[in-house]
Formats: sequence, C-alpha cells, structure tokens
Amino acid sequence: MKTTKAAKSTPVKPVAKKAAKKAAQKATAASGKATGVAKKATATIKKAAAASKKAAPAKTATSKKAAPAKTVAKKAAPAQAAPKKAIVESHAALVRRARRINRELAEVYPYAHPELDFENPFQLVIATVLSAQTTDLRVNQTTPGLFAKYPTPEDLAAANPEEVEEILRPTGFFRAKTKSVIGLSKALAEDFGGEVPGRLEDLVKLPGVGRKTAFVVLGNAFGRPGITVDTHFGRLVRRWQWTDETDPDKVEAAVGALFPKSEWTMLSHHVIFHGRRICHARKPACGACPIAPLCPAYGEGETDPEKARKLLKYEKGGFPGQRLNPPQSYLDAGGIPAPPLGAG
Repeated sequence: MKTTKAAKSTPVKPVAKKAAKKAAQKATAASGKATGVAKKATATIKKAAAASKKAAPAKTATSKKAAPAKTVAKKAAPAQAAPKKAIVESHAALVRRARRINRELAEVYPYAHPELDFENPFQLVIATVLSAQTTDLRVNQTTPGLFAKYPTPEDLAAANPEEVEEILRPTGFFRAKTKSVIGLSKALAEDFGGEVPGRLEDLVKLPGVGRKTAFVVLGNAFGRPGITVDTHFGRLVRRWQWTDETDPDKVEAAVGALFPKSEWTMLSHHVIFHGRRICHARKPACGACPIAPLCPAYGEGETDPEKARKLLKYEKGGFPGQRLNPPQSYLDAGGIPAPPLGAG
C-alpha cells in the first residue's frame, strides 16, 4: 500500500514545478509591465516639470509687464475729481439760500463796483467793448490815452483806424476792437445824436454791444437794473447750484428769477468781486471763503485757512486793484489803485 501511494504521488511534483515556473514567469512579466508603466509615468512627470519651468519665465514676464499698468493706474488716480454734492431743495429753499449768499457778500464787499474806469456813458460802453478777451486792468491802462485823443463819439467816428489800432494794441484783438469802437461811435453820432441810449433794445443794436455790455451800461451809467453774466458770474452761480445753465441769456433769466429786480446790478458786482478775489476758477480759496457753509462746492479748492489766504487777490490779498481811479469807498476799505500802463 505504501509503494502504491508513492508511485502515484511521484508524477505530481513535475506538474507543480511547471505550474510554479509559469506563475513565476507571469509575475515577472507583470512586474516588467508595471516597471514600464512607472517609467512612462516618471517620464510624463519630468516632461510636465520641464514644461512648467519653461512656462514660469513667461508668467514672470507677464507679471513684470503688467506691473507698470498698476503704477499708471495709481498715478492717474489723483486726476479724478471728487464728485460734487448735489443739493436737493425746493425752489423756495433755493431762493432763501441764494439771497442769503448775496447778503453775506454785500457785507464782505460793501464797496463792490464796476471795475472799469469811466466818467460818462460813452466811456463806459467803449471800455466794456474793449474788455472782451482781456482784463479790466489792461483796459483801464489803455483808455486814458484813447479818450484823451478822442473824447466824443464824433471824434472817434472820424478817427484814423491805424492810429486807433496802435492805441488799442495792448488790449489784444486790436483790429477787431478798432472796427467795433469806430463803428459804435458812428452809430451813436448818426442815429442817437452823439448820446448813448438808455434802452436795452437800442444798445444791443450798436456794433460790438451784446446783452452783457448793455446791462453793464444800463446798471452803472443809467441806474437801471441788469444782471451781468461774465465768466466769473456764470462760474460761481453754477458752483452754488443756482442754475446749471451755460448759455448767458439762460443764466441771466434763471438767476434773475431768484432776486428782486432792484438787486440785480449790485448782485452782479458782489458775485464778480467774489469770483475775482476768492472763488477762483482753478484754485478757489475755500478755507478763506465767508460763504463756505452755504456752498455745495466747498472743498474743490484749498481748505486750509493759512494756505487759502495766500490765494486771495486784490485788496483781500493786499495787492493793487484793477482801477486806476477807484471809488473812495474802495480806498477807505484798504484798496490800492492800479498802476498806469508801463508803471509795473
């Protein structure tokens, strides 16, 4: 029985060896495949790493190039103006605020007056025409020589244009202005008996005379109320949000509706005086402004009181005014007469 079992079990060993050998071969093949996959994975990782290294400089370059854009944005930021605070108020509230501003300005400038030197309506209308595109100071320095040589409309109407041009040269646009004042003088001599008319409809027919000039003449030579919408007046009433109109005629109508007609002429003087001395176009002296609490544009200019005081002009800053012959009330308030042409 033992011999038989041994004989039967002997053939089993070769079969087992063969099976084990095959299993070992399969395991080796599988291991080889796994190694190949691992190698491929490693190669892929290396390629990805190389690609990321190549991409890195591009990102750096991009970020470096983008950096100046941020710098530009930072530099551009100060150029953005602060938005104005809009006032929401009824018409009645606007009227009260506007009239209060005018009362305050009347206390600050009790000596407010037209800043053109003149002795009669003819001199005023001529001086006002000449004031276009120049300062009142330059006109006041020029007109003494003009009126000394041509004291009446008839004299100026008969003048040699080239001689008048030479006198008016300091005011700029002297050829056009010469044509206007000679034409205006001829119209006065021929149509109005050598006298300046005292009606708006007649004044605006004269060469070089518009509504602004007409109201200057009516208000200051004839005592008839009028609103003078010059560059200062228009700028300030928009800052104060009395109106958002830009057309002078519409500004005149809008502002005129806020005040009694009897106040129009002095209102014009108050506003223009304030615009020339404190509420400048580019650098308003907000910190030295007497109506700052009533102004919706407060903060557009210098708010530090000490720095703001350095921006004041004419008598408010201790400097000469624009008139060579200002009224006594101006002198009493500390005003200084302007120097004549060529005196500095």
